[in-house]
Amino acid sequence: MIITVLHKQIQAVGADALILGLTEGDANMTGQVASVDTALGSVDGLPGQGAISRLLHLGDFSGKLNEIAVLYTNGLIPAPRVILVGLGKPDRVKVDHLRQASGAAVRRARDPGCRRVASMAHGLGLKHIDPADAAQATIEGALMGVWRFVAHKSGGNDRQVEQLALIAPEAALVERMAAAARAGEIVGNAVNASRDLICQPANVMTPPALADAAATLARDAGLSCAILDERAIAEHGMGGILAVAQGSAHPPRFVILEHAGGPGQPLVFIGKGVTFDSGGLSLKEPAGMETMKADMSGAAAVIGAMWAIARLGLPRRVIGLAPLVENMPDGRAYRPGDVVKMMSGQTVEIISADAEGRMTLADALHFARRYQPAGVVDLATLTGASVVALGEGVAAALFANDGAWAGVIRAAAGFSGERLWRLPLYPQYAGKMRSQVADLKNTAGRTAGVGASAYFLRRFVDGEGAYPWAHIDMAGMTFNPDSSGYQPKGPMGFGVRTLIRLASIFRTQGGVAV
Repeated sequence: MIITVLHKQIQAVGADALILGLTEGDANMTGQVASVDTALGSVDGLPGQGAISRLLHLGDFSGKLNEIAVLYTNGLIPAPRVILVGLGKPDRVKVDHLRQASGAAVRRARDPGCRRVASMAHGLGLKHIDPADAAQATIEGALMGVWRFVAHKSGGNDRQVEQLALIAPEAALVERMAAAARAGEIVGNAVNASRDLICQPANVMTPPALADAAATLARDAGLSCAILDERAIAEHGMGGILAVAQGSAHPPRFVILEHAGGPGQPLVFIGKGVTFDSGGLSLKEPAGMETMKADMSGAAAVIGAMWAIARLGLPRRVIGLAPLVENMPDGRAYRPGDVVKMMSGQTVEIISADAEGRMTLADALHFARRYQPAGVVDLATLTGASVVALGEGVAAALFANDGAWAGVIRAAAGFSGERLWRLPLYPQYAGKMRSQVADLKNTAGRTAGVGASAYFLRRFVDGEGAYPWAHIDMAGMTFNPDSSGYQPKGPMGFGVRTLIRLASIFRTQGGVAV
């Protein structure tokens, strides 16, 4: 999609559709909306009353969030249609609402075949919305909202928005809005790149293939990229990664991406990268395997976020780690009852071969110590228990060993519209993970599954070289069942925007994240 920022009367723009955002109860129209309304004033033969105000008066459009109405202009302006989208109550509009409205409206334009679209920056007239945030959110939402995965469809993607013009109401705003639109383009494309990775079937997106995809994105963004193969992983003593991978015909990889944006201790982002999870010898039910190509969503989020962080040129050193494996049940697969020695030197008794993600993350968390990080976030589709606790498509679970660090992450997620709910790391979980034959077990069973799994990971963070750490269990935030806002049906690309925002806002004061 080609994105431009223009200072022009929106009603004079030649496009297949104009997109206007209205807040709920917005009867006294001003600015770009009023200009279009005036231009359409003679549609129904009522002087002084335009088509938009008439629609509001009749109650056919109220401005509720993501509500859509389409007006046909009958040649009164160059654009043949005007798409109205609701932003919600004016005093409650948040930046994420602007993303949602833009995604819903541009998708509505795309569906009948519009290729050229012009849009106002939604929320620009609201006093509590910064113009740059409005412009960036409008572009982010538009790009995310029209995403489609067509790599394996013979027909391709015949309907797509090719051009989007963002209209600046004042010449003085053009430069600032253009910079914000460029940032929005990078962030939106990063989310879509993550979605593309998640959508690839497991016979295509094996661990080596995902590592190659990360390397390609790294070259495009100017990231440094190192990929450890199976031999190098063994030399590092990453027993958890090797154990999970040994049942697969596809060897493991360990991806290290680095953005050298500035001096000081880096942020480290770690993503679970199980390219397919059969459950191993603890085999899942067939229905439980249907979406398991997406068990690498954490890695996809980290890869997409790192690409964007580099393209944005953020002035902070950031490192992305992705342990990549496939969990399969052949004659070499690791078994319940096995004892595995991890990179940290701790030993783990395998209770379930289907509790594989934490085994790979544990090695990555220990590996992260070498960077003396200012803070670490791991993202993983880790437990079904988190879906039971918080619901599908509602929120991801957040665990942290540092309150200030958790607060910064929640602030980043809140601005990004990616909902997190913090859950506790009670010391009583330690007893549930105790093993009679090793240092700990890899699962506590069905009780306290989400908390005990996070406590397992914490064992590889604490001790000498400990750092501020947070674990995001995003198992319920993988797929969107229906299209809404900027989330088309399919993979959500959850976590990408939170990580980008975190790298943008993070700073320390006296060694503490603020």
